[in-house]
Amino acid sequence: MKAVLSKALLSRAAKPLLFLLCLAPLAWLVYAAATNHLGANPAEALIRRLGDWTLRGLWLTLTITPLRQLTGLAALARFRRMLGVFTFSYASLHLLAYGWLDMGLVPADIAADIVKRPFILMGFTAWALMLPLFATSFNKAIKALGAKRWQALHKAVYAVSVIALLHFIWMRAGKQNFAEPAVYGAILAVLLGWRVWKRLRA
Repeated sequence: MKAVLSKALLSRAAKPLLFLLCLAPLAWLVYAAATNHLGANPAEALIRRLGDWTLRGLWLTLTITPLRQLTGLAALARFRRMLGVFTFSYASLHLLAYGWLDMGLVPADIAADIVKRPFILMGFTAWALMLPLFATSFNKAIKALGAKRWQALHKAVYAVSVIALLHFIWMRAGKQNFAEPAVYGAILAVLLGWRVWKRLRA
């Protein structure tokens, strides 16, 4: 079974399939926006759903290493970079949708809102920390930085995930809705806890 899964993960079709799967939520959102299927407040729905897919992308990216270690499927590592790039893309669209649909792309208003509202500040901080990770997600950047420095830089994804979760929690706090953030928090605790446990064992 392991050999079959490994062969499938190493096949030429694996990455194009993952690409299409990552693109599917955006395609659905574009279709839903064009056909008025985003509910009574389409702007808010679009912003929030792009944010939801950013969190899911982050969590999936963080899942690759534990899943690889548990299953012994080393081929899973080849998908981590694509997931990271798509996660940054969804985060950027989330930020763009907020700046455009909520703030009318007025830089002064966006800057004032970032300073005024903590959850907006957390979201922007998470995006800003993801920017250098995206910029160095290519082979030339890895060679230029060196493997050790590149790995050290990309450990910032742990800080990004915590800050993104805070952004989500504070955003939902206004409506006293903590059920979904609690689920995301529990998953993140497992993902980060696994890494701490492995480090302590080592």
